[in-house]
Amino acid sequence: MTPVIIFDGDCLFCQRSVRFIHRHDRANAYRFAARQTSVGTRLLGDVGVGLAPNSMVLIDDEGIWLRSDAVLRIAGRLGAPWSVARILLGVPRPLRDGVYRIVARVRHRLARFLPACELPDAALRAKILD
Repeated sequence: MTPVIIFDGDCLFCQRSVRFIHRHDRANAYRFAARQTSVGTRLLGDVGVGLAPNSMVLIDDEGIWLRSDAVLRIAGRLGAPWSVARILLGVPRPLRDGVYRIVARVRHRLARFLPACELPDAALRAKILD
């Protein structure tokens, strides 16, 4: 199965995260779906996650990953130096997810500090499921 990342399409911070992943995905492994689209909603329903508010979701051959598990597993496949983040999976999940939840709560405010989001290029558009 091609790994799919489901993200909040209404969140500039999340859109920037998708662009970052796409830019560093040397193996061209990931596909993306906004949770607000019919594809995103269907995929979340198929795996029994619901709308997964405030959580990035990774669906791959190994399972369904939420919050910090998703982020660290995604980074682990991006190659150096980002793959080093995978060692943080050794940190207890409640601690990792606590940090994730704090960022998730303020992500819309964090987006104010990001440059305006341009339209995705053709390569990224080809990876977005809709």
